[in-house]
Amino acid sequence: MTRFFAFALALFFCETIAGQTITMKGVVVDSTTQEVLPQATIRYIAKDGATLATNKADRKGNFTFVMQHSASGRIVVSHVGYQTKTLSVNAGAESTIDLGTVSLLPNSYSLAAVVVQGKKAPVSFKIDRQVYQSSQFANAANGTAVDVIRNLPSVSVDAQGAISFRGSNSFLVLINGKPTQGDPSFVLGQLAAGAIESIEVITSPSAVYDADGKSGILNIVTKSAVEDGWMVQASVMGGAPPFNNFDNQTYAHPQRYGMDLSAGYNKNKWAVNAGVNYLRNDIAGFREGDVFTIINNIKTSFPSNGERSFRRYNYGGRLSVSFQPDQNNSFSTGFYRGKKFQSREADLLYTNSREDLATGNTTYFTYYNANTQDKEGVFTLANLDYSHQFGDASRLTVSGLFERAALSGLTQNRNLYYPNTTDTIQYTRNPNTNPLNAYRAKADYVKKWSHSEIQAGYQYRYDTQKGDFRYLTKINGTEDFETDPAFTSKVDVTNHINAGYLQYNATREKWSYAAGLRLEHTERDLAFSLDNKQTKLQFTNLFPSVQFRYAAWAKGTLKAGYSRRIKRTNNFELNPFPEREHSETLEQGDPELLPELTGTYEAGLEQGFSGGNFFVTLYHQRTLNPIQRVNKVFTDTILNRVFTNAGLATQTGVETNVNFQVSKVWQSIIGGNVYRYKIKGDLFDGTIPITNQAWVYSINSLQTFNFQRNWMLQFSLNYLSLRATAQGEDGAFLTPHLTMKKTTKDRRWYVQLQWLNMDGGLGISNRQRITTWGSDFYTTTHYIYEPDQLQLSIGFNLLRRNRKINLPQSEIGEKEF
Repeated sequence: MTRFFAFALALFFCETIAGQTITMKGVVVDSTTQEVLPQATIRYIAKDGATLATNKADRKGNFTFVMQHSASGRIVVSHVGYQTKTLSVNAGAESTIDLGTVSLLPNSYSLAAVVVQGKKAPVSFKIDRQVYQSSQFANAANGTAVDVIRNLPSVSVDAQGAISFRGSNSFLVLINGKPTQGDPSFVLGQLAAGAIESIEVITSPSAVYDADGKSGILNIVTKSAVEDGWMVQASVMGGAPPFNNFDNQTYAHPQRYGMDLSAGYNKNKWAVNAGVNYLRNDIAGFREGDVFTIINNIKTSFPSNGERSFRRYNYGGRLSVSFQPDQNNSFSTGFYRGKKFQSREADLLYTNSREDLATGNTTYFTYYNANTQDKEGVFTLANLDYSHQFGDASRLTVSGLFERAALSGLTQNRNLYYPNTTDTIQYTRNPNTNPLNAYRAKADYVKKWSHSEIQAGYQYRYDTQKGDFRYLTKINGTEDFETDPAFTSKVDVTNHINAGYLQYNATREKWSYAAGLRLEHTERDLAFSLDNKQTKLQFTNLFPSVQFRYAAWAKGTLKAGYSRRIKRTNNFELNPFPEREHSETLEQGDPELLPELTGTYEAGLEQGFSGGNFFVTLYHQRTLNPIQRVNKVFTDTILNRVFTNAGLATQTGVETNVNFQVSKVWQSIIGGNVYRYKIKGDLFDGTIPITNQAWVYSINSLQTFNFQRNWMLQFSLNYLSLRATAQGEDGAFLTPHLTMKKTTKDRRWYVQLQWLNMDGGLGISNRQRITTWGSDFYTTTHYIYEPDQLQLSIGFNLLRRNRKINLPQSEIGEKEF
């Protein structure tokens, strides 16, 4: 850290010697109301037309330019909804030029016209990311962040709720630029869709960001008030009874309802934003399975079918406060707390048969398995930041972050005689607690010139996860349970991560480029209470990154980049003691598991045109030590599902997204991702070689029709194709949605009707088959979840006139759950 600051100070002194520093400042206001205009754009243009610097007015309308040489030219001030103003300046011997108050005249069209013309594009591009406006995804209303991101071109959510980004479940989630350590599905599943302003997708992150997440970064930007005064938004939702509950007995009446409230208030030097949300979102389901094992020439088949339903809810609260005492200093703090609960019921009838492959003799045995799995997690995130702007166009930011995921669960597995299900064959209980606590302290320094900047920083991360996993078996004939010591243990994992980075960004005419290097040293300590065994893993890694952008023609940009990322291990993946997932499955990890390391190359094109834009990106990933969940035979009727490293995986593909205004009423957004996936290596200490490959593709389509009298109709479709795994394949998954919305004339109220998981009796929506196989086993499971769900919601917006949404410029457990 000391070296980084020494380097930054050396740059500062060299620049000071090189030339005189000239500061220009001013404040931008509305000429009619004299209200300040945050986020006004100010450009300093030389006589030859070259743009020397660009800046944005802050929350109080103030702007500052720091130049390193004298020059003459003009200042151009602009803002959406206002006429552009030009000022001539002569930056000579003066060290400070105060431009005073710059008044902008409102455009002469009506307020209604301002609202229409000020509408944000559904998809936009920045130097290192794509930005998607959450408001365009009406199909996600009343849902969570998971329902929002499933619309992105490289994101898919399958029938199990697993999220994949470019085919991987390893990606980093930021909330307003703050990194989270919990599993993405767990974190995103607690954040209300109504609280989200936009999603920023960063597929080739710079060295400034944490190296976690091999597929990249999703930054969730929440809503906030950006002008003095109030911003209030609220909605309530209720769902209709199910059209088909599959004749389920335990969860026969799924419930769906929710609410969300967001509010923000800005005044003088303070800004406060807060929100609360609650969502109950049960779903009925059915499961069909077919499994066999072969041990000592005896083939045991145990097909099953029955209920697989979920009772689930989540709620949360969020608060952020910022204070800017003057133009150079700012303080901010944020707090989020949410809870997610899920109870999965799997009541299955097994019809077993045992066949002697030598003689053909077969015996049969039928039993009933009642399995309930409860999971809950309380997620807490808190941060405190301080930023100081120096007079030489440099900035120092110091921040602290705390995250806690209090995870716990209970699996109850009862094997019962059939049809007399009152008699118990075996009854096991697997309670567990698995809390994660993570802390980080970070310091970042930025030094800017007219066309370039250098960033340097240091970060220390400390996280610990203390898992307590118990395996209890009921003593038949009594009400007591006894502990099975072979399957019971406490698993403690501690990570210490020191990281430093250096990043250089520059712009030259049509070129923008960036290069950075991040150095991380990690120490992982792993301990088990069962045998008092402790292991330590230390490794040091370099994470280089480079990005290039070239404005090749009008509205057309070529881009290329490379980044190296890591996927770290967690408690469930490391725990070697089996957990009874359900009757036919034990899950366990591997304490020798290594983290995944992925290098990603990409090149692409971004093109704007009248009425829309599109991008296309080619990419190639190479992943060392890919972590796979694979099966092996444990007993004749139980498969052992284990986590292991599996050699090398490669992925080569293309992703694209196009949005365009087809007609006055029809806006179309179509995105997709196609890639060739290949995995090659061996399992179980080299005893089983594996190789598998397949083409995989996903399609996300959003068709929106805006009619007269503020009526809107939207159809969306998400499709994920079959995918190859180390031992088999995950089947295709389809979810179509239809939304109809009516907004009042003053745009303060709306009523919305949704038809989710449209199927209409076709039997193709919201279902998926997962299959694995080996030399001595085969298993296939078909998950069928409730289609044709109807939801009705009512929403309210209270917005000040001319409110302009300001997207924060961020600088930057479900596998546990």
